[in-house]
Amino acid sequence: MPVIEAVSTAIPPYEASQTDVAHMVRTLFKNDFGDIDRLLKVFDHGQINTRQFAKPLEWYQEAHSFGEKNEAFTTHAVQLGALAVEKCLEEAGIRKNDLSAFISVTSTGLATPSLDARIMNELQLPAHMTRIPLWGLGCGGGAAGLARAAEYCRVYPDARVLVLCVELCSLTFQHGDRSKSNFIGASLFSDGVACALVAGEEVPLIGTTRPHIMDTQTTLMPDSESVMGWEVGDEGMYVVFSRDIPSIVTSWVASNIKQFLKRLGKNDNDITVLAAHPGEEKCWMPMKKHWTCHRT
Repeated sequence: MPVIEAVSTAIPPYEASQTDVAHMVRTLFKNDFGDIDRLLKVFDHGQINTRQFAKPLEWYQEAHSFGEKNEAFTTHAVQLGALAVEKCLEEAGIRKNDLSAFISVTSTGLATPSLDARIMNELQLPAHMTRIPLWGLGCGGGAAGLARAAEYCRVYPDARVLVLCVELCSLTFQHGDRSKSNFIGASLFSDGVACALVAGEEVPLIGTTRPHIMDTQTTLMPDSESVMGWEVGDEGMYVVFSRDIPSIVTSWVASNIKQFLKRLGKNDNDITVLAAHPGEEKCWMPMKKHWTCHRT
């Protein structure tokens, strides 16, 4: 089975407290919502203390064109992505020439050539690596990237595959958008970069035990395009949040996990930990024999 050989992160340069972000949003939105103080409670519901950003908080208090925001995305994505890749290779203790493929994942900016090509030039990575840029998968992009890497390693069991996920969500903030979706996005989104190295089963590994990827499953919810995503307008990406997200998580996620486990000949009792993207305020975790919903 493919293994996750190493994992690294790259931290954006600016940090802000949730309180400071809420104060900025109050200043921007106070004339648009009469119940602004009630709405600001969403900043507490996320249980977020601090967030990291590609730009200082003052930058978001001014309007920026799509071009400006996307240029900032490309610049910071390449810088932070290259740093994460270097750290991942160092953690694994391997050479650049040991790499076989490069999967880059993002949904928060546009780059053609894609980020993987730009980082390959930046770090002088092997020119014959297979490049697999993934765009538009949103919150599930990192998991999808690992799944595609595992599939690649099953076909090529001697391969090592980089999976780089870059999401600079803050750069999509719409200064002039006074919708509740933009308000909620401002309470949740920040920036982050992570890199994983996935190795096939014929790659010789030395050292500690590493997690294996046994199997993967991708499930499309039919007719769910309006649940979460971006609408692209003149000023860039406008966040889409459906008010039905919590009920969708409650009614839909658990049954799909159970179906996946059944295909593997397993059930809830075989799972000790389930890591899940919360998606808004809800995250499914198995507790004994029951599915329990926790605020995250």
